[in-house]
Amino acid sequence: MNHTNGRPDGPPPAVEARDLVKHYGDVQAVRGVDLSVAPGEVFGFLGPNGAGKSTTVRMLTTLLTITSGHAHVCGVDVTSDPDAARRRIGVALQEAGLDPRQTGRELLILQGRLFGMSTADAGERARHLLALVELEDAADRRIKGYSGGMKRRLDLASALVHEPEVLFLDEPTTGLDPASRLTVWEEVRRINGRGTTVFLTTQYLEEADQLCDRLAIIDDGVIVRRGTPAELKADLRARWNRDGEPTLDDVFLDATGRTRERAAGEVQEVSA
Repeated sequence: MNHTNGRPDGPPPAVEARDLVKHYGDVQAVRGVDLSVAPGEVFGFLGPNGAGKSTTVRMLTTLLTITSGHAHVCGVDVTSDPDAARRRIGVALQEAGLDPRQTGRELLILQGRLFGMSTADAGERARHLLALVELEDAADRRIKGYSGGMKRRLDLASALVHEPEVLFLDEPTTGLDPASRLTVWEEVRRINGRGTTVFLTTQYLEEADQLCDRLAIIDDGVIVRRGTPAELKADLRARWNRDGEPTLDDVFLDATGRTRERAAGEVQEVSA
């Protein structure tokens, strides 16, 4: 994985937010979030339901207006130039927007055409992406016959059609069986290995531990912990008055002040 940091004499951060705020009337959903994601990272964004993580991601991806503060992707201001920002990002939301009547190949070619590719270039791009996500054998089957894991992988391919510099993944494995979840993990690693920065929101703590170079935990609209998984666990270990090694689950509970009972159903841990 690439850990290049955005510096004044180097590339800008892949994703950067400064004092990001979102209000819905009197409700403060996000209350001053600061983030910086280096090019080539897999960055994890964790938080319980209602913590503000989806609102933050929607602001970063131009899907939601920003009340105050600033956000940039690849150096582009998402508020002042949203079209340029969209050309640099891919977004795969939790609910894949796939037309079940199309084949996988047809979907990807249509996406390519919408991004201005010629028919020949869109076809070649579709062929390449179907190979990347290992859907070549199912390329000409209708999507309605795909399994949940196959649909998720096709949605990943769809988000990559225009070769984005940053890929936002919103809970990409929610609802998948363990085998499909591991397959998606491998796809994320492969995509990142080709140089794409990945911004991952997840409810699965082991997923964050396995995939992410760094992560941030948001609660009540503010960032309450940030660092590498190893750093966060080491910090908690230094403050613990008990035996054993802390897990990322323990870090989450400590950061958010939740008990295991209160966290049940909000953030889950799965075994590979």
